[in-house]
Amino acid sequence: MATSFAEASDLAARWRTLSTAESARADVLLGDASAIIRSMLPGIDADIDAGTMDPDVPKAVACSMVKRAMQGPTDLDGVTQQQQTAGPFSQGVTFSNPSGDLFLTKNEKQRLGLMSGISSVKFVGERYSMIDLLASSESSSSS
Repeated sequence: MATSFAEASDLAARWRTLSTAESARADVLLGDASAIIRSMLPGIDADIDAGTMDPDVPKAVACSMVKRAMQGPTDLDGVTQQQQTAGPFSQGVTFSNPSGDLFLTKNEKQRLGLMSGISSVKFVGERYSMIDLLASSESSSSS
């Protein structure tokens, strides 16, 4: 198994002091987050070794992923909202990641270089099909 991009101490430095149990859970989740990042960017370790990827980027992203996962309620699995009322007072909470899932946000994908600047291409005027575009590119390259 490959090493994690971050350790529990890196998460604590970016967030808050962790208990011993939280540190143990963080180490497991950081390993999982690192595996997710590697599955999305299979060449990331080579990029880090070559100096084309700053190792602090996947470290920070892994920590953000784990922080999100650990912020959810651990004793309320699957609960998305919680409401408490006492007399005339009430308080409601909606959890943003109630299942404690590890995922990459759009910003994190951009930081890792997973998203290009082009999200879609629209042709103005005539309608083109992919076959037309490929045919015209093949005919121009054979000329």
